[in-house]
Amino acid sequence: MTMLGPLVLALALQQAAPAPPAPSTSTAQAGASSTPYRIGPADALLITVTGEDALSGKFIVDSDGMFSFPYLNRVRASGMTAAELQERLASQLRAGYLRNPQVRVEVDSFRSQSVMVIGEVRQPGKIPMTGASMTLLEALVAAGSATVQASNEIIVRHKSVDGKESEDIRINRKELELGRNDIPLRDGDIINVPSAQHFYLEGFVRTPGQYILDSGMTVRQAIALAGGLNERGSDRDIKATRLVKGKMSEVSLKLDDKVLPNDTIHVRQRFF
Repeated sequence: MTMLGPLVLALALQQAAPAPPAPSTSTAQAGASSTPYRIGPADALLITVTGEDALSGKFIVDSDGMFSFPYLNRVRASGMTAAELQERLASQLRAGYLRNPQVRVEVDSFRSQSVMVIGEVRQPGKIPMTGASMTLLEALVAAGSATVQASNEIIVRHKSVDGKESEDIRINRKELELGRNDIPLRDGDIINVPSAQHFYLEGFVRTPGQYILDSGMTVRQAIALAGGLNERGSDRDIKATRLVKGKMSEVSLKLDDKVLPNDTIHVRQRFF
């Protein structure tokens, strides 16, 4: 036997062996799915019991977290997922009413969870979560989007899963509107779109005037925002009129210094 014999045999056995089964769709999706939606008061449930029209239809969860259902009287739904409620109904119907009930529960209208949008939006207020999840961009669209006075920074008071702690997440609005850095929201989140802070640029720049101040903006970036220096402008000896310890003062600035709210930046003429 040549040295190739065992290698050929091993390859033949490998090709003949059955391929490992692909993961089922439910298994593959389980890791990527978000926290399951928990039913709450005012949610509308669509319940279908196969072959039982009298038990099928739309049911509204009352303020006490329960709803009325034929045969079973009052059934608790609040805090349960659709799958858990589905199993509860099937179990209770099986105990004395139907031999093998086939029950399907879907959330038809998500009304129990909401977020609050405040600040510089056209329609501030409570925004119902319209599905098992809602993103920041979706909430802002539902609130009529930002006004022209809005800051470029959005602050999201994001509740923890257990609701005991919260954190502030800061999102750049311009990035968000371009479809970047969107985040999922949770019930009870507060989205604050603050009024923009401004600074002023005057002197030898292409477009003097008032501008919205982005967090961390430098003098160099501020001048670029105004179209840059004009043909007579100088990037040296830049001054700013600034409130310092309650008094208006003139301070010298370098190109990499930070601009502060309400600064009036003076760009002088070059002399050569």
